[in-house]
Amino acid sequence: MSKPGRYWHHLEDGRIQCDVCPRYCSLHEGQRGLCFVRKREDNQMILDTYGRSSGFCIDPIEKKPLNHFFPGTPILSFGTAGCNLTCKFCQNWDISKSRETDRLMDQASPEKIARVAKKEKCLSVAYTYNDPVIFLEYAVDIAQACKELGIYSVAVTAGYITAEARPEFYQHMDAANVDLKGFTESFYKKLCGGQLKPVLETLKYLKEETDVWFEITTLLIPGQNDSEKELEEMTQWVVENLGHEVPMHFTAFHPDWKMTNLPRTPALTLLRAREIALKNGVHYVYVGNVHDKSGSSTYCHHCGQILIGRDWYVLSDWNLSSTGTCTQCGTPCLGKFEKSPGSWGSRRKSVRMSPYLL
Repeated sequence: MSKPGRYWHHLEDGRIQCDVCPRYCSLHEGQRGLCFVRKREDNQMILDTYGRSSGFCIDPIEKKPLNHFFPGTPILSFGTAGCNLTCKFCQNWDISKSRETDRLMDQASPEKIARVAKKEKCLSVAYTYNDPVIFLEYAVDIAQACKELGIYSVAVTAGYITAEARPEFYQHMDAANVDLKGFTESFYKKLCGGQLKPVLETLKYLKEETDVWFEITTLLIPGQNDSEKELEEMTQWVVENLGHEVPMHFTAFHPDWKMTNLPRTPALTLLRAREIALKNGVHYVYVGNVHDKSGSSTYCHHCGQILIGRDWYVLSDWNLSSTGTCTQCGTPCLGKFEKSPGSWGSRRKSVRMSPYLL
């Protein structure tokens, strides 16, 4: 299914320019942007994956990863195909790098997705697997349908979006996990085919201009973005520009896509990154893609009490009051919390839209 896209304009040479992401692809009739899903057709921009998905499943919210947004609750997750970055280390390359539109096997209207989420008792819907920025119109329509039913919307994104498109996209999101892939322009150019600056602008926009709850994830790749200098600069920038309270996740790389020649990230690298972030004033720092209960749990930054214990995606300790404060010293823990944790655990449930007659 196709739908007219927004954020584009005509150029003097007859092409049209896509203004959704900082690539600013300029297209002749019939051409597609690098993301593959935004296409010039009949002298306008269209989104040709509207209403189609590469799959739906119910995950724990911590898998996004979001540790401070209704912990323990289930989230209906889905993506489409394509991406506006070209990360050589992509962990979802079979979806994000796909040029096969026939892999979009499951069809669903925004209203149906919202109703299925409600029926399955999901508190939220996640736009994930590939970047929702490239299917902005579909994501926004789903978010609006979800809001009518009291369902939250979560963007799992690289934050690679223009200043023109940011306001509409994030206006409809309740939470986001932003993938800060590295902290040098050379890393973004060499390994991602993009730029660092727009991502930093997105993070500052989220902090200064929105009420979106957001957390940051960095996949640490041995010898590429894991130096002590880069981690020092990144975490200092986060504290200075976003504050102490934005949770950071450092996750382990595994060889994939076009970077199968590198080793997995040692657990010690993740722990070192966590120590650097805590030293520089980040209050909540997590490690991921490894089994580390201590590094996955939430602690009070004032008294050190464990607030939320996590063993992979299973919650254990819960020492938050009904108002989200430490039960021992009363210090607030920033985030969005219910009075008690969810109990979804580590389950993963595949969902097909077609059987639902809603």
